[in-house]
Amino acid sequence: MQIGYARISTNDQNLDLQNDALTKAGCEKIFTDIASGAKSDRAGLLEALNFMRAGDTLVVWKLDRLGRSLRHLIDTVADIQAKKMGFRSIQENIDTTTSGGKLFFHIFGALAEFERDIIRERTNAGLASARARGKLGGRPRTMDKKKIGMAQSLYADGKSTIKDICETLKVSKATLYRHLKPIADTQP
Repeated sequence: MQIGYARISTNDQNLDLQNDALTKAGCEKIFTDIASGAKSDRAGLLEALNFMRAGDTLVVWKLDRLGRSLRHLIDTVADIQAKKMGFRSIQENIDTTTSGGKLFFHIFGALAEFERDIIRERTNAGLASARARGKLGGRPRTMDKKKIGMAQSLYADGKSTIKDICETLKVSKATLYRHLKPIADTQP
């Protein structure tokens, strides 16, 4: 059985083009979503996948209607294939029920994995290069040595409340306590 899935991002868009193409492709049942491609909770897709049985084929008008990202697309199709179901994209002319379609999708997956590895390698090389130049990265600290010293003396003095110290130094209570904790730990 051919099961169709159509998705539009907003209510301003129209499902007619996708529905017509899916019907023409032989889909007996069509599930739809009105949701951004970035959203992971798509009830129509989940309903379509739950409706499908071994031997059925999920049909979409274009690949971008199914996956939020290349990784999500590949994972979704892999899940479909693991359940002995097929996947077909009309515009890209991909059909995983054929040997050529399976080959194409495996190549697609290998390229996606290769791309992720290259990105990871570049990121790690950039971080190592920055560390070698003395850059630590991450979020800048809100309290430098001068502010920590002020906080410690104001706290030790005992005349200022925690609230007053936080307002003076423009830091949160959690930040102040985190920097005062070493003092409290060393006191008897």
